[in-house]
Amino acid sequence: MNQEGQRPIRVADMVGLMEKIAPAFLAESWDNCGLQVGDLQWPVKKVWVALDPLLPVIDAAAGQDVDLVITHHPLIFKPLRTVDLDRPEGKIIAAALNGRTAIFSAHTNLDSARDGINNELARKIGLDGLAPLVPVDPSAPSADATMGMGRIGGLKPPRTVAALAQQVKKQLGLSNVKIAGRGDRMIDKVAVCSGSGGSLLGNFLDSDAQVFITGDSRYHDARTVEEADRALIDIGHFASEQIMIDMLCRLLAGEVAEAGWDVRIEACKLERDPFELV
Repeated sequence: MNQEGQRPIRVADMVGLMEKIAPAFLAESWDNCGLQVGDLQWPVKKVWVALDPLLPVIDAAAGQDVDLVITHHPLIFKPLRTVDLDRPEGKIIAAALNGRTAIFSAHTNLDSARDGINNELARKIGLDGLAPLVPVDPSAPSADATMGMGRIGGLKPPRTVAALAQQVKKQLGLSNVKIAGRGDRMIDKVAVCSGSGGSLLGNFLDSDAQVFITGDSRYHDARTVEEADRALIDIGHFASEQIMIDMLCRLLAGEVAEAGWDVRIEACKLERDPFELV
């Protein structure tokens, strides 16, 4: 019990908090956010936040009495025809059910949220006057001008693309980034998109930002940016999104404390970038 006479906190209660942080209506139509595995009525006393619902993460969570794992990337992205325990998804589902560890994902809704991943990425880089690169449909319920995909903001004082790249490396703790376009170009406006931002390239080129910071950039996208006399800084998919772990822990811990719930919120420390430089 969290307070004398109060019922235990359940998965549904934590889902309610996530709805405040990353409303479900912000998710793209092709996405699969929400409860992936488990029961909304399962009790929750310990929560992990992770980027991916990997088998080592779920195995470790179940072994450490974690009741709920909240991830960015969904476990079930395309409909499953079978739950085969010899396949990766089946093994993860089995581990979660055996350990009574629910899995919940906030993906594109957390990208577009007011205080979501893109906002955090822009803040860490040091941008100000933030606005969505692609605003949410204003007719959507509870929508406001702070919600939408990507962010665009000012950079003060202005600096070169190369100098900004060094700043981004330091702020995000990276050993390297990739640059396309002139490194000596002076810039004062920046667009960002966490994860794979190629779908927002046109929005960047239609904006007045001189550089686009994202991950998973394609060769032809880099050429397009060069031809437009703009710049691109590729920081990698993992680096652009793993910042969500500490961010979401902070937001959830604040909501839990305000509600007076006895629920521990912890960051999963097991994940690493799948790419390694050699």
